[in-house]
Amino acid sequence: MKRNIILKAVFLFAVSMILISSVYASPIHLKLATTTSTENSGLLGVLLPPFEEKFGIKVDVIAVGTGKALALGENGDVDVVLVHARAAEDKFIEEGCGVNRRDVMFNDFIILGPCNDPAEIKGESNVTSALKKIANRKACFISRDDDSGTHKKEKSLWQNAKIYPEGKWYMEIGQGMGAALQIAYEKQAYILCDRGTFLAYKNKIDLIILSEGDALLFNPYGIMAVNPARYPQVKYIEAMQLIAWITSVEGQKIIGEYKKEGEILFHPMAIK
Repeated sequence: MKRNIILKAVFLFAVSMILISSVYASPIHLKLATTTSTENSGLLGVLLPPFEEKFGIKVDVIAVGTGKALALGENGDVDVVLVHARAAEDKFIEEGCGVNRRDVMFNDFIILGPCNDPAEIKGESNVTSALKKIANRKACFISRDDDSGTHKKEKSLWQNAKIYPEGKWYMEIGQGMGAALQIAYEKQAYILCDRGTFLAYKNKIDLIILSEGDALLFNPYGIMAVNPARYPQVKYIEAMQLIAWITSVEGQKIIGEYKKEGEILFHPMAIK
């Protein structure tokens, strides 16, 4: 009788410890390498918390340029990658570094500059013409020069215009979008920026949109899991849960409804 009471007490104690540990256990941590635009715009601040609460997974965000984000994936240092440079993303998949890429959302790039617009590009919808005017006037232009998606786009636009920028007017700073915008503001210079980040920062900088609308400025974002066959240590199941969440009706709704100053920053692509 006494032995049964002791055994029952031990059993109840063990069960209670299991329940307590399950309540207070640390959540699984998932590493997401992404661009500075998704972080600086504030989007991840509204998109990730519902996922974390629903699945009990903590997403550790590493916000860098697209090139660095993909490099982290190539080294197996992260579990999932969300970036905006389609050619680089396709190469990442083709080389076996990533799997299961999905379209997520899009916005566009714009050329910002000072109100006095020394290169006279205001209202120019042809981005090639706008860049030629900036180069011909040798008007100060800030380049991120950080292998980000924005920097990759900028280089392709100069190349398309058959211009190879160099000289004091072309400043390569090797920094993220937020820092680059601040420098452009201080220098009253031109800069290529994604619309989402501009809308998040526009009350902090005295720069205006001067050229927009060209099809060349289209800016799609994609998400993919790091390949578990190549990097067994990655959390593939959790990565796919995040991908499924972001491309789900609920995740896409959050993206489509996220606004700054009354303007939508990103447009969903996964759900038509």
